[in-house]
Amino acid sequence: MASSEDRNWRGDLLQLVKALRALHKLMIEVETQYYGVVSSPLEHLSLVTNHPHFAWLQKLSGMMVELDERLDDESPVDAATAMAFRLTLEQLIGPRTASDADFRQRYLAMLHDAPQVAIAHGELRRTLAFLPAPSDEKKQS
Repeated sequence: MASSEDRNWRGDLLQLVKALRALHKLMIEVETQYYGVVSSPLEHLSLVTNHPHFAWLQKLSGMMVELDERLDDESPVDAATAMAFRLTLEQLIGPRTASDADFRQRYLAMLHDAPQVAIAHGELRRTLAFLPAPSDEKKQS
């Protein structure tokens, strides 16, 4: 079995960003349904990027940008980098203490209301499990 230093963390982060994009897309679809009728793709894009109704989703958008930027850098991805992404995401979606209580409350409500989001959340959690856990979690296991 490969050691932590030998593991392909880049591949794991690629899987993470893929799962995160799928979740984000579904969340935008659900939030758009909550918002109401949108007349065109251009209006939809404008709403998602500028309207306060969608602003809370920008936390995940920003996370995807950070992941993309890190993956565009061709230097090796180490375990500490992979762990940092896991920690940041778990502080948003759980189970760690929330870094943004408003986001967490809205996210949990959406998980409850939208089965497709709950399924994508499960896939994201499965993907996160492949990343190294912060030391406080390792001690609890």
